[in-house]
Amino acid sequence: MKNLLAILFSLISPGLALAADTCESLVITGHPSYAPVAWSAKGEIVGAAADMVSAIARKLGVKNVASQDFGSWEKAQAAANSGQADVIFGIYKNAARMTYLNYIDPPIMLDPNSVVVRKGEAFPLVKWDDLKGRNGVTNAGESYGNQFDAFMAKELTVTRAPGIDNTFDSLLNKQADYLIIGLYPGQIEINSRGLTDKVEFLPKEINTAEMFVAFSKKSKCYEALRVGFAENIRADVEQGTVKNLLDAANKKFYQ
Repeated sequence: MKNLLAILFSLISPGLALAADTCESLVITGHPSYAPVAWSAKGEIVGAAADMVSAIARKLGVKNVASQDFGSWEKAQAAANSGQADVIFGIYKNAARMTYLNYIDPPIMLDPNSVVVRKGEAFPLVKWDDLKGRNGVTNAGESYGNQFDAFMAKELTVTRAPGIDNTFDSLLNKQADYLIIGLYPGQIEINSRGLTDKVEFLPKEINTAEMFVAFSKKSKCYEALRVGFAENIRADVEQGTVKNLLDAANKKFYQ
């Protein structure tokens, strides 16, 4: 009777049965300072993307989902590269990352990228060329998509600072003329540090990039979970679950 039930269960829900059999635990990680998508809290990465990934994994039969903060965005990516982390979330797609990550389609959200300057020192930004001749700063490990990354490397003078807080310090200390950052973490950093009278966003964003969930190519869980993750991410996006998670995470961050 037990064997018959097991056969029937696998026929009804083959993806769930496979996940339960081959992936009992999952280590997930993300950006430690990218609220409300993801941020560090007590050694874990929490936030909207973490909540979504954890819920999907458990729905697919994964018994133990462990969120881990590896200390920085660069180190989180290194952990996914080495296989220390099975899943990394809230990550853009670029050529270098695709060598060690299996991305899950569709993306979870669109993420606008912006330029921050000191208050009263705004300049016209119509095209990327308008950033030339000025010194910029951005967070170590960040990507802004293949096209802008290539332009930045070839045409701009942009230094990398370890952590979003340090990028703002570089801007405020006049070590940089502008800061490149995602709109959402930029807004939260400005609000949490009380910098609204010291810095401002330029009106035009540099681009809007797709943000994904991706599995390490060294993860043993990818084959078992990839179809289920894709189906559930699509449903979460279409049904507004991702937006609800972002709203809830934004409120949680300020509590």
